[in-house]
Amino acid sequence: MLLILSCQELIHVHHMSRYRENLRTVCVIYMCKLCPYMQLYLDRLKRIQTEFSADAFTLLGLNTANGNNDVSAESEFGAVSTFENMKAFAQQHELNFPYIWDSNQDVTCSFGAISTPTGDLIDNEGILGYKGQIDNHPRHPLIEGVDFLKNVSAALFQGQEIHPAQTEQIGTPLIWRK
Repeated sequence: MLLILSCQELIHVHHMSRYRENLRTVCVIYMCKLCPYMQLYLDRLKRIQTEFSADAFTLLGLNTANGNNDVSAESEFGAVSTFENMKAFAQQHELNFPYIWDSNQDVTCSFGAISTPTGDLIDNEGILGYKGQIDNHPRHPLIEGVDFLKNVSAALFQGQEIHPAQTEQIGTPLIWRK
């Protein structure tokens, strides 16, 4: 399966197959800088990236916002997604993983994401091993809970069965382009 993840106004086109050639695992994180849940998870995602990057793993932040038609988000939050805003967001939050824009939402739709943040863990053969929540304690990063994404990533690297393979997607519902 060749999946093109393209970014408006970028010279580079991102292909999932290139990531899969060089890495054991890619975890696509559906993101929107306007999502209050996303704000709660940024530090946790950066820690996951740091912890597993030596194991040929990367998070791939995918901005799901459609800047051209995101009028409801613009009026509700007073901001609109643009490539320049994305760059500023990545720099401000010191993201340590690629952050690209699915400006037409084709990739987001094809993977069946319905809210942000949601993670899809994909192995180097293109097999989806996990879809769902990052953990079960979004508002309380320091309490003990189930760290789904971290646990399934570790299981994959240790050759163990991934369980659960899916959790309910929670967070901010996606705003689809018109």
